[in-house]
Amino acid sequence: MPDPRTPVLTPACCPTPEHTRTAGAPVVALVGNPNVGKSTLFNALTGARRHVGNWPGKTVQVARGTWPPASGTPVDLADLPGTYSLVPRSPDEELTRDLLVDPGAEGRPDLVVVTADAANLARNLYLLAEILETGVRCVVALTMTDVARARGITVDEASLARELGVPVIPVVPRRRQGLDALARAVRKELDHAVREEGDVRRPARPFHLAVPQGDDPELAAAEARYAWVHEVLAVVRTQRAGAGLTLSDRVDRVLTSRWFGIPAFLAAMWGVFTATTTLAKPLQDGLGAFVDGPVTDSATSALSGAPGWLRGLLVDGLIGGVGQLLTFVPLMVIMFVLLALLEDSGYMARAAFVVDRLMRRLGLPGRAFLPIIVGFGCNVPALAGLRILGNRRQRLLVGMIIPYVSCSARLTVYVLFAAVFFGSTAGTVVFAMYLLSVLLVVGIGMLLRKTLFRELRGEALVLELPPYRLPTLRVVGAQTWQKLAGFLRTAAGVIVATVTAVWLLSAIPLGAASGTSFGETPIEHSVFGALSRAAAPAFAPAGFDDWHAAAALGTGFVAKEAVVATVAQTYSADEPDHPDHAGELGTRLHETFERSSGGHPLPAVLAFLVFLLAYTPCMATIATQWQEMGGRMTLLSTGIQLTVAWLLAVAVFQIGSLWW
Repeated sequence: MPDPRTPVLTPACCPTPEHTRTAGAPVVALVGNPNVGKSTLFNALTGARRHVGNWPGKTVQVARGTWPPASGTPVDLADLPGTYSLVPRSPDEELTRDLLVDPGAEGRPDLVVVTADAANLARNLYLLAEILETGVRCVVALTMTDVARARGITVDEASLARELGVPVIPVVPRRRQGLDALARAVRKELDHAVREEGDVRRPARPFHLAVPQGDDPELAAAEARYAWVHEVLAVVRTQRAGAGLTLSDRVDRVLTSRWFGIPAFLAAMWGVFTATTTLAKPLQDGLGAFVDGPVTDSATSALSGAPGWLRGLLVDGLIGGVGQLLTFVPLMVIMFVLLALLEDSGYMARAAFVVDRLMRRLGLPGRAFLPIIVGFGCNVPALAGLRILGNRRQRLLVGMIIPYVSCSARLTVYVLFAAVFFGSTAGTVVFAMYLLSVLLVVGIGMLLRKTLFRELRGEALVLELPPYRLPTLRVVGAQTWQKLAGFLRTAAGVIVATVTAVWLLSAIPLGAASGTSFGETPIEHSVFGALSRAAAPAFAPAGFDDWHAAAALGTGFVAKEAVVATVAQTYSADEPDHPDHAGELGTRLHETFERSSGGHPLPAVLAFLVFLLAYTPCMATIATQWQEMGGRMTLLSTGIQLTVAWLLAVAVFQIGSLWW
């Protein structure tokens, strides 16, 4: 067993509170096929107190949490990666296999809760047969019973428990039904293990011992398991005659069809980003006015007797930077809510299926689309998700294209510049940036396949499509809070550190301003201004060879969350207070891009946004790439990103300036 205080490591970009084992707490693992309600059950049992980190001794990340049953010692609960079989195809499935099969595995659970989908019991029973064969103690949580009834399927839980020889508890986690009964069953099984002097295994069901001599052992054992599955189904399951297509089946005929699948996906994404920018704007205006007005005025008044450099650091630096962060909270909340609604309704799994068809035609691995979807939230956990791919060369390929996936931190920059320069069409501009992100992923993936990874062949995506359902407030709220909290924890630290560093560099006089005192230097004559001016000429062909833009891209290399704060800081201006009235910052941005582009501000702004999309996401992404891919491939990937970003930005401006 691992040390009871062993911490769970977390991704750098999405930190969570450290999870530690309660001394003496038993370890219970959730195991099951993908998309059978396992993670929903985990969130219901732990109250969404979810901690994602590496399993001890492994590089695979596992969700951990504390399950506080009604009585007794709290349980350390682990949501193991979903798998269809104990024959692993990837590192995450290998972890599940090792913990169940190897009695000496580090962190081996004391008990396993197997989640089984009542609507697809045959497939779930095969994995259960393998688990029973290991002799590990287990309890079956029967999920999707409401879906099974809608399909005319009835499962006799009592008969199933007799056939399996283990407790079977029907649960509906979304409504918290059956959770108390599951807790009692788990506690009873754990108590049995204690009374039997710590033996956590029960007599195994040895399918492999029934193999006739001379037959292939693995094939014969699999056939024996399938025969047992059919015997069990004949006893415990009945299906109403004449059960036709379900509502999910009929909807899928449209949303996953060859002709309507991709247009429906694009329409859904356009709706998300348009609604996000439209609904968030009034809330952003209110928060911005509050920070720029009462908060800033109060701080300035309170610091009236303080040195000028201290007022500048606290008011223009920290308050301005944190204020910029707060104005984007409504934006993030609305976007996370809309995406959670799509996910909880069952549509996002269809989106992965629809886009996978296109990905495989382009020669990319089918399972690669799953970490790519994660990348739209943050690139760092997306890179950690490469472990679902069994082939190292596939992991390298996908790891090199994930940085082109537009993360949520970039969204804050898109929204600011789109609102200032494009007004009522800002939502369409933001959607276009995400569409370009997908095209870059596909295009760069094709280029790498034809050059560095010519030996790779595409794989089919094995994906369980859950039934459509009405989203629940509890699940949507939990998902939104988890994502928002991760963003705020990361962004707050990054913005405070970056704003402070930028202010310090901008407070040091240089050249013509060398006679001024510390903190009283015009920013363009400071060390920070000099560094930004030195980098600016590189962007002249792209139409934004201005030191303000170069400064924003420089801090953006560290973290995209800091770009907007840096823009405001370099201008020492307030953000726009309304899309129709650009405000001081909007006016200054217009003047800058008008001047640097030679009278073509719109293509210059688009070129700036394209560069921001395509170049290195952040230092945390580079660090994770280094860990997952090695130093040589990380440096190559970073070089390609910078080159692609510069070439695309130049092309956008040079072509766009012919018309605008």
